[in-house]
Amino acid sequence: MKILVTGGAGFIGSVVARRLLDEGHRVAVLDDLSTGFADAVPRGAELVRGTMAEAGDVLTGGRGPFDAVLHLAARALIDDSVRHPERFWRNNTVESLTLLDAVLRAGVGRLVFSSTAAVYGQPERVPIEESAPTVPTNPYGASKLAVDLALEAYARAHGLASVSLRYFNVAGALGESGERHRPETHIIPLALDAALEGRGEFAVFGDDYPTHDGTCVRDFIHVADIADAHLAALRGAVPGEHRNYNLGNGRGFSVREVLDAVGRVTGRRVPARVAGRRPGDPAVLVASGERVRRELGWKPARPGLDGMIEDAWRFRRARS
Repeated sequence: MKILVTGGAGFIGSVVARRLLDEGHRVAVLDDLSTGFADAVPRGAELVRGTMAEAGDVLTGGRGPFDAVLHLAARALIDDSVRHPERFWRNNTVESLTLLDAVLRAGVGRLVFSSTAAVYGQPERVPIEESAPTVPTNPYGASKLAVDLALEAYARAHGLASVSLRYFNVAGALGESGERHRPETHIIPLALDAALEGRGEFAVFGDDYPTHDGTCVRDFIHVADIADAHLAALRGAVPGEHRNYNLGNGRGFSVREVLDAVGRVTGRRVPARVAGRRPGDPAVLVASGERVRRELGWKPARPGLDGMIEDAWRFRRARS
C-alpha cells in the first residue's frame, strides 16, 4: 500500500515508518520537525516537511493516491498541556480534524490513530480494559479522546475504517531510532542519563504509594512492538467501524524496579532522590491486552524490561 505517516520523524513514528518499509509498503512522512528529526526518517521513505494544514495537498497531489494514513503527529507533554492547553487542543484536536477532512476528500479508506492511555485518567480497576470509563485528568488526554470520538463518528457516517491505539509507556529503540525528546520526560532515558557521570540525580516522585515498594507502577512496551501493532491495526481495520485498543505488556514495573534494571544493564548505580508526589499520578497503570490479542492477533514479542533498556542504552551510547 501507499501510506502517509504523520509524525514519522519522531521516536515512535520513525520506527513505524521503518516497519512499513520492511513489509514492502511505500511510505511518505509528513512532519514539521518541531519535535522530530529529519535523520530519524528511515531511508526509503519520502519526507515532506509540513503541518497538518498541508495534509490535503499531500494526499491529493502528485504523491498519491494513498491507501491509508497512520496519524502519530501530536504534542505529548502532560505538564505542558496543563500550562498551555490551547496548544494541545489546537495541535492534537483541531489539526487532527483538518487531517480527517483531507482523508475524506482524498478518498483514503483507512486511518490508524496514535491515542494514549491518558484518556482513562485515574483508573477504577487494573488492568485497564477498553470499556473502562474515559475521564482524562489533563488537556493532553482530553485532546486525544476528542479525536477518538471524532473517528467513531466519521467511521459511522462516512465508512472510514479507523483504529485508535492507546499506548501505555513506550520504551526501547530500534536501530537508529530512539528517544531524544526536548525536554526529556520519560523514565528510562532519564534514568540512563542519571547513570552517566555528571548527569545529576533521578527524581523519584513519591515513595508512599500503595504498591509493593511504595513507588508508582507502570506498564512498559517496546517501540518495535508498538510499530507491529500499527501494522496489525492496518490489516484489521474494518470499513464503517472504529475500534480502540490498549497497547501494553499487561504487567507493571515500579519506578524502583526500573532503576534496578538500568543499573543491571549499564553496570552503573543510578543516583536517585525522593521528591514529592506529582498531582494526579495514579499508583498503578497497567493495560489489559485481551481485546487486541483476540481481535488483531497481536501481543508483545519483546516484553522484557531489561531488553528494552538494553536497546535504549545502545542507542544512547551510539549518539553520545
